Amino acid sequence: MSKKNNEFRNEDAVLDIKDQPSFGHWLVLSVQHLFTMFGATVLVPLLVGINPSIALFASGVGTLVYILCTKAQIPAYLGSSFTFIATMQALMKNYGYPAVGQGAIAAGAVYLLVSLIVSRFGSNWVDKVLPPVVVGPIIIVIGLSLASTAANDAMMNGNVYDLKYFGVAIFTLAITIIFNMFLKGFPSMIPVLLGIVSGYLMALVVGIVDLSGVQAAKWFSLPAFNVMGVNYDFKWYPAAIVGMAPIALVTMTEHMGHVMVLNKLTKRNFFKEPGLHRTLLGDGLSSVIAGFVGGPPTTSYGENIGVLAMTKVHSVWVLGGAAIFAIIFSFVGKVAAVIQSVPSPVIGGISFLLFGMIAANGLRILIDNKIDFELKRNLVIASVILVVGIGGTYLQLGNFQLTSIALATLFGIILNLVLPEKALSER
Repeated sequence: MSKKNNEFRNEDAVLDIKDQPSFGHWLVLSVQHLFTMFGATVLVPLLVGINPSIALFASGVGTLVYILCTKAQIPAYLGSSFTFIATMQALMKNYGYPAVGQGAIAAGAVYLLVSLIVSRFGSNWVDKVLPPVVVGPIIIVIGLSLASTAANDAMMNGNVYDLKYFGVAIFTLAITIIFNMFLKGFPSMIPVLLGIVSGYLMALVVGIVDLSGVQAAKWFSLPAFNVMGVNYDFKWYPAAIVGMAPIALVTMTEHMGHVMVLNKLTKRNFFKEPGLHRTLLGDGLSSVIAGFVGGPPTTSYGENIGVLAMTKVHSVWVLGGAAIFAIIFSFVGKVAAVIQSVPSPVIGGISFLLFGMIAANGLRILIDNKIDFELKRNLVIASVILVVGIGGTYLQLGNFQLTSIALATLFGIILNLVLPEKALSER
């Protein structure tokens, strides 16, 4: 593998951000990330009523735009956002996709506006507002808040508990752990891909893979573009703007949480370089583009961050490769259908490990920064963040919903700013 020199290199990484793998390794490592994000990225449009092919296309283009905006310094993948689902479903039912597209553009525009503000006034406030005692628990929440999703994928066949599903999930988890622990060389970098393939083969053996979609899919088909001025005429949808634009403020907290996880993994400070304004710019432009072409708004994916944590392959070339393959496969119906046929227990088995990896990095932040939980202040902050976030607590105001992660982050920030360094009984 050829490697490019950089001012700083994370020696703990197998491939650091600027390291370029050989073509063969790049191909396999990129496909690993493609498999990891595929299920969630196509699930969102399926729930909303949008064709999955355009969501796949939008995620690939959006990721490349994000990499460009962040000067190829941040290894992140952007896929369909779950946070907007309820609002998008209502808009689709009442107005159709034109309203959803306008809402996605409005949400992206909020990111662009905040990016301009941060560019003008800087991001030095981040360290004060988000110290390790807040960041660590938030990252734990980001990982563990997804735990129920992994468990449901692993156990449930529709709404019914299925022991066969659970067996496939445990097999997938076990074989992935074995690959991660006992393989050497290049195979040790792709335990997730090997685990998914092995789990898929086991699922075929026990008969829970539906191949009808693969048989029906065409080899070549254009993504289901839905472009304003081509497929529909412009019209204002105030309900879409009012309903989706404020939610962007919620997804921004998740965005910043993911950047904090990546800071920890890569031993860098992306808030400083390339800058928070660039990460917001990339995320916002991605959603704007998605809204223009016919897809749902996008966001960075914890699943892919989990792969980075497990494999220690942080190369931005690999994430860019996953984006390119996403675009290509959005035109190749058969390939997309094969990936879409991966059953939920395979994804659930992998997710047990990936989501746990994210949470474990939150613990590392607390340990590395030697957070003292003998202090009541630290104990209160961490306790509130963990229970509010993992418990799924949310704030509902009309159509606006503050998700559990956003609410936990907000509580953590407020407590950090208002609580004294020591309680009266400790002075």
